[in-house]
Amino acid sequence: MALTETPVCEFGLKAPDFSLPGVDGKIWTLADCLGENGLMVMFICNHCPYVKAVQDRLVRDARELLTLGINCVAIQPNDPTVYPEDSFANMKRVAELLAFPFPYLVDETQAVAKAYRAVCTPDFFGYNRKLELQYRGRLDESRKETAPPDVRRDLFEAMKQVALTGKGPDMQIPSMGCSIKWRDQ
Repeated sequence: MALTETPVCEFGLKAPDFSLPGVDGKIWTLADCLGENGLMVMFICNHCPYVKAVQDRLVRDARELLTLGINCVAIQPNDPTVYPEDSFANMKRVAELLAFPFPYLVDETQAVAKAYRAVCTPDFFGYNRKLELQYRGRLDESRKETAPPDVRRDLFEAMKQVALTGKGPDMQIPSMGCSIKWRDQ
């Protein structure tokens, strides 16, 4: 489990399209996921301690972003043969247990994670309504442990700004987490 930080935001970079199966049995595309004011694409998994530390906050922030016209989608990119906790069956279990208010998709070929240039879990990509990248930073100060409840909600505040103005903040703190578990090619 190698600790990895996300690169700086490449403002304006267009969101790559995708068509991926969700734990709800549907096939989801980028267009299906887009909200009126934007989209948060999250690369997460079930086993990573950095993701586990923020799961409840992801759900809270996703619910609140919906009220601002920002939809969210979570994509699980890891190879489940190496990390069985990231299997599709376990994805379904986690999504139900935590009542995810967003689609939870599996990237079996890892082509989508590569197209987005995702590097870790969690890795957040915040887009405006034109699907131009405006945020690539952390959720909050949480690391392997959940941060105190009163910390600044970096991702939420950034996406609220995107919803209102179409632009993300100039200053962004990278997300960090476990490196994506790439399949042997």
